[in-house]
Amino acid sequence: VGTALVNIYGKCGSLDDARSMFDKMPHHNVVSWNTLIAAYAQNGYGKMALELFPQMQLNGVEADKITFISILDAYASLVALAEGKESHASVIDSGFETNIVVGTALVN
Repeated sequence: VGTALVNIYGKCGSLDDARSMFDKMPHHNVVSWNTLIAAYAQNGYGKMALELFPQMQLNGVEADKITFISILDAYASLVALAEGKESHASVIDSGFETNIVVGTALVN
């Protein structure tokens, strides 16, 4: 339920409420992290989305293909080509490069 509320708040552009709901959740998994990262990336807050990524990793949550899609979207919104290339290397290392959706995010 918590992740669904983070998603709804994010889609409505209410990022403070999305973050508040996320912070109130007792446990965070890759889905909840992805939802929050995507909310920031899709609402034009790429820098905040990118700041969440290392926090996710520090909390022991491993990135998946959805994480990389949101991270690449955040870099694209910031026009951060060099950093996007670094993420591309991480995509390759993680084995997600052949995923069509991730590939589309790379083209963006």
